[in-house]
Amino acid sequence: MATNQINKLTPGPGYALVLPELEEKTTASGIVLPESHEEKPQAGKVVAVGSTLVTDFGTKIEPFFKVGDRVVFKKWAGSEYKPETGDKEHLFVKFDEILAVIK
Repeated sequence: MATNQINKLTPGPGYALVLPELEEKTTASGIVLPESHEEKPQAGKVVAVGSTLVTDFGTKIEPFFKVGDRVVFKKWAGSEYKPETGDKEHLFVKFDEILAVIK
């Protein structure tokens, strides 16, 4: 199953694996716009979190979010990852590209 492949991934230090939330956009007259028309999503659900990042100067960068949190990230953040099994596209996002946790 595709989800199992995602569950086996552990992001590297300083990264989180996020499933972007794609919003379906509809015009006032009820026409659903295709995904190609949409802007890149800026929110998603954290699927996995890497370990603490230690910088070259010895500073530790800890994540302020956990698996299952809905987060807001920078517009062009992350590196896209799509499993070969056809599961939904995910993003590997740096800790410092995540702006907030949605409560």
